[in-house]
Amino acid sequence: MTSPRILLADDHRLMLEGLQRLLVGFGEVVGAVEDGRAAVDAAERLHPDLILLDISMPIMNGFEAARQLRSLVPDCKIIFLTMHTDPMYATEAFHAGGAGYLLKRSAATELILAIQMVLGGKPYVSPMIVRDMLRPFINGAVKSASPIVLSAQDQEVMSMTANGRTVTEIADALEIPVEDAVACISRIVEYLGLHSAN
Repeated sequence: MTSPRILLADDHRLMLEGLQRLLVGFGEVVGAVEDGRAAVDAAERLHPDLILLDISMPIMNGFEAARQLRSLVPDCKIIFLTMHTDPMYATEAFHAGGAGYLLKRSAATELILAIQMVLGGKPYVSPMIVRDMLRPFINGAVKSASPIVLSAQDQEVMSMTANGRTVTEIADALEIPVEDAVACISRIVEYLGLHSAN
C-alpha cells in the first residue's frame, strides 16, 4: 500500500506539529489547517485519503465539516481526533460521517493502528470510549435487539476493554498481535451499531 495522503485539522498548532512527527515514515501530510472551514476547502483542493479532524474548532466545528466533506470528498475517510471522552460525541462523530474516533491522549500509541483500520474499511474507536459504551450492556441495563455474534476472543476483549485495559495490555494478556486486538475492538464497535454514515 502506498503512503496515505493525510490532511490534519486541529486548532492547536502544537497538536498539528506532534501529529506530523507521529506520521513521519507512515503517511504524507498534504496539509495542516486550524479550523473546520479551512479543512473543507483544503480537502476539496488536495483530495486526501484521510483527514484527522478535531471536533472543537473555530469558524466551523468538526461535525459540520465532516457532513460537508461527506458529500464533497466521499472517498476520503475521516478520523475524529479529540479530547472528548463522552460516548455521545463518538456516536455523533459516526453519524456525521466519521470512520474513526481517537482520543488525543491515545494518539501516540493508537494513531497508526487507527489509520490502518479505517483505511482498511473497519471502524476504529479508542478502547477508553468503547469501555464507556459497553457499561450499559455489561451492567444489564441495555439488552441487544439481536443476538451477540462475537467470538469467544471478542468477548474476552470486550470484557477487558470494559475493565479499562489498553489495547497493548489486552494483546499481551491474550498473547495475540496488537492488530488482532484492534480488530476485535472493531467488531465490538460494529456490534454497538457505530457505523459511518458514508
